[in-house]
This record gives sequence, C-alpha cells and structure tokens, in this order.
Amino acid sequence: MVMLSKFEHVQKQWGGTSDVIDHWLMSRQQLLIDYCKLAGLPPFESNNRQLPTASQLQLFSQQLVDYISEGHFKIYDMVMERWNATGYSPTEEISLLYAQITQTTDPLLNFSDKYTDMDEGDELPDFDTDLSTTGELIEIRFALEDKLIELISDSLACPPGA
Repeated sequence: MVMLSKFEHVQKQWGGTSDVIDHWLMSRQQLLIDYCKLAGLPPFESNNRQLPTASQLQLFSQQLVDYISEGHFKIYDMVMERWNATGYSPTEEISLLYAQITQTTDPLLNFSDKYTDMDEGDELPDFDTDLSTTGELIEIRFALEDKLIELISDSLACPPGA
C-alpha cells in the first residue's frame, strides 16, 4: 500500500529529529494501521471480505477524530511553543500548508459523523465509496503533513540567529 511505504520513508527521514515529530508520526502510524484493518488491506486482508462491525467503525471514527484534533490542537501547539522558545515564527509557506491541511478536516470528520453512531445490522450502502474517499483524503493530508514536518524539522534544527 502506497500510504504505508510513504509513511516508512517519512519515518526514516524525520523520525528521531524531534519529540514533536515523533509523536505526530506515532499517531499517524496508528491511524494507518486502523485504516488498513477497516479496509481489509494488507497485512489485514481477508479472503472473505465483510463489512466492518459497528464497533470497528466507531473505533476508527474516534481515532480519526483524535488524530485530526491532536494535529490541530496538541501538535500545532507543541510546535508553536517550541518555536516561541527558539525565537522562530511560522513562515508563509508553513501557514499555507497548515491551511491546506485544514481543508481536509471537514470531509474527514463527515466520515466520522456518518459512521460513529452505526448499530450492528445497519446497512452500509455507501461504505466502500466513503472509505475510499476517506483513504484518499488521508493520503492528501499525510502528503501535506510530510511537507509541514520537513519545514518544522528544518526550523527546529536551525533556530533564528544560530
């Protein structure tokens, strides 16, 4: 799967450079694992593909919300705190990337809203399409976050005046 190989590349490239980035990557890894489980993708594929249970949908939906919330509130705040401590401030490029990332938020939250309150036995006529679209949005978000991680890592490695 493309998202997993891209994640491994980013983890090799930026993992260990900052506790903020490491935390972000660990959260991303868990979301990817859970997405693969839900979608039945390798290494979690099954020969007899069945729709996920309500509890599986609720778990993934909650983890998606947690990932998004953590990115917007915890990770961004951690980065801002670190920047303030070093005298650095976000560039226009960083601000633009962050704005692009936030554009994926509402569509991803719509998936969560739609599937969080599912009950066992509920029909899921749009599930495959919704899950595919969600996967595409996650991939877009991760690509934008990768660029942001690179800029953050570079800025934290070389603070102003260094």
